[in-house]
Amino acid sequence: MRACVFSAPGEVAVVDKPTPEAGPGEIVLRVAAAGLCHSDVRVFKGEKYAKPGVIPGHEMSGIIAQVGNGVTDWREGDRVSLCPIIACGACSFCRVGKRNRCVKRITLGYDEDGALGEYVLLPEPIVRLGHIFRLPDGVSLELASLLEPTSCVFNSMELLGVGPGTNLLLVGAGPMGLIHLVVANALGANVIASEPDEERRAGARALGAAAVIDPMTQDVPKAVKELTNGDGADAAAVTTGAVPAVGPALNAVRKQGVVNLFGGFPPNSSIDLDPNLIHYNEIVLTGSQNATIAQYELCLRMLPRLADLRQVVSHTFTIEDAPKAYESRLNLSGRKTEVVYPDVV
Repeated sequence: MRACVFSAPGEVAVVDKPTPEAGPGEIVLRVAAAGLCHSDVRVFKGEKYAKPGVIPGHEMSGIIAQVGNGVTDWREGDRVSLCPIIACGACSFCRVGKRNRCVKRITLGYDEDGALGEYVLLPEPIVRLGHIFRLPDGVSLELASLLEPTSCVFNSMELLGVGPGTNLLLVGAGPMGLIHLVVANALGANVIASEPDEERRAGARALGAAAVIDPMTQDVPKAVKELTNGDGADAAAVTTGAVPAVGPALNAVRKQGVVNLFGGFPPNSSIDLDPNLIHYNEIVLTGSQNATIAQYELCLRMLPRLADLRQVVSHTFTIEDAPKAYESRLNLSGRKTEVVYPDVV
């Protein structure tokens, strides 16, 4: 099969690799579409670890091509998406349903081969622990490829307490910011987006942001308070890994507001923080990463109402052009980038 392989920071190449075969309890998936995440770009830039020689790609959908001995719940031809986490199922986090925090966690696309190849092996723990999700009728493989990042956003929404009438500030209107926007709109929130890039601000407007702020020319906390009758936002999601974005978010939320650091930051990042801002205003500062299986299941049920997610994808590439997908993300051109397999979707 053809696959894109990560060798070292700054080095990815499309090569021939053996097509995986399903062992006992395993499944081989024919990949239909695979998203290129900001985390994949951070690996490429040397800001995050992945095993040298691994096939990247943890956001995926596809059709089951082979089932191993002992697999009884799945058949060849089933349309699926999945949570790419290989969890132990036994640690204190796994026992309470938080496998995204598993102390022995490894992940497809970083530690084991992922979806930037024509086929991907789904290991026995992913099958046994229920990390594969059958697609409802009417949900396309293209839309389902966004299940993983959108589930991560549902985790963010839950931490932020987003619901009908919530005034939500999105700091960053890149791909994950726009997914936040689509989900928040579906939940009935009032969304204010702060984004320095005009193309991305236009994307936020097109997807229904109630207001858009340019942080390069506007005072973000002041603008947010003017838009919220002087109170400030109920919650803020910092969807970019830019350290200077954190301070404005903390200053833009109301008393007892919540700020979630959703995007990953470069190693050894630090912020200047006045602890009295948090103390006297009772602000909650938290972070989120990946999602629980319950959040994946909720997201899957919501997908038919989230068709606007496909507007977040602006660039698609074939597997042979996968290195160009990295170039696209590095250049910040467009919105979200995917590798698609036209003969499957």
